[in-house]
Amino acid sequence: TMLSLMGWGAAASALGFQQALEPAAITLRIQEVAWELAPRRTVRTTAYNGQVPGPFLRLPEGKPVTVEVQNDTGREELVHWHGLRIPSDVDGAYEEGTPAVPPRGSRRYTFTPTPAGTRWYHTHIPSGRNLRIGTYTGQFGLMVVEPASDPGRYDLEVPLLLHEWDAAFTREGPHDIEYKLFSINGHLLGAGEPIRVRPSQRVLFRVVNASATLHHRLALAGHRFRVVALDGNPLPRPALVPRIELSPGERVDAIVEMNNPGVWILGELNDAQRSAGMGVVVEYREAHGPPRWLPPAAGDWDYAAFAEPGTAAAPDERLPLVIRQPEGSTRWTINGQSHPQTTPLHVELGRRYRLIFDNQSAEAHPMHLHRHNFEMVRFNQRPLSGIFKDVVIVPAWKQVEVDFIADNPGPTLLHCHQQFHMDSGLMTMIHYSG
Repeated sequence: TMLSLMGWGAAASALGFQQALEPAAITLRIQEVAWELAPRRTVRTTAYNGQVPGPFLRLPEGKPVTVEVQNDTGREELVHWHGLRIPSDVDGAYEEGTPAVPPRGSRRYTFTPTPAGTRWYHTHIPSGRNLRIGTYTGQFGLMVVEPASDPGRYDLEVPLLLHEWDAAFTREGPHDIEYKLFSINGHLLGAGEPIRVRPSQRVLFRVVNASATLHHRLALAGHRFRVVALDGNPLPRPALVPRIELSPGERVDAIVEMNNPGVWILGELNDAQRSAGMGVVVEYREAHGPPRWLPPAAGDWDYAAFAEPGTAAAPDERLPLVIRQPEGSTRWTINGQSHPQTTPLHVELGRRYRLIFDNQSAEAHPMHLHRHNFEMVRFNQRPLSGIFKDVVIVPAWKQVEVDFIADNPGPTLLHCHQQFHMDSGLMTMIHYSG
């Protein structure tokens, strides 16, 4: 029997998640916690409601919701509702005018969740060189906005939230960050509950890269992923792939046909990161033995595999965005300016704008547009259409073009979702005229 989205409860409990909160009574408490990633492997961090990840929020599309955020820490905090089309004053960014949640105080966020799909929430405070605050912490959680109707074309729904721990600057460079431990759903590989499945099940994995700085590549030994949505938005051409890849802030919805009984590892392709915890065990009913890892079949991750043929509609205006790090500088710039000394982009309601990201640097940048979705129209010289996202990776020395319609008035933040790049000036504002 197919399960609808409301079949989440059993799967969430099996993975150690708190039950999804009812929309009418949502309270998030920001607290310092000692979180056990594995036996005798505890980290001190900041989290929501004493757990990592935070509570799973399932919100009906189009129905107003109020979230009470209580801040038990001694610093200001912000909660960003990533991927929602909501007003600037509740979106969760200082730059857009969202008031902070004061230390030892509280704040209410009231908004109407839309669009439907896999969204998430996380802190949005700057970290600078303090690697114990911001997105380096356990302040992140899954949020699914439910559509009015759900066809339920899967049997089991499983979250996979990726994160790293014990961040430190490397000796090789004052701006390179390394991590000692890696987790999926708040546990090191082998320490949490396995994902328990049965032969012939169709499992929907909702994958969120909640990393502060790292790109991740995942595979499930002996299986392939049918990718059906990116950043929560359905794809025009779902495709079967041997691996999935996500930069910070990106989401992938993928269905896996459970057709290879055994005990397997779903994990990071990087052996060192997987050995340090970035994985989870997938266990078929009545299967026994140690979990096995097999590298996936060869094949590149390619946005174009999911796109419609042809080209997107022409924009009303093109907005070039040149990304650089001046030689000898620790700052990042867009069009020669580093935030907060940046000139805002100005848009008019209802017009279609093409953002042309020109990455003139040796580092990739996951660029995130708040409060809007955009359509990918060109990736490394290849035209695309039909893929709608809110984060896109701009590879080193490459160009990426995306279109958005200016249909959600208010101050809007555009930034790199790599925390240290964002804190080093790689962001700008979009202002609506009139």
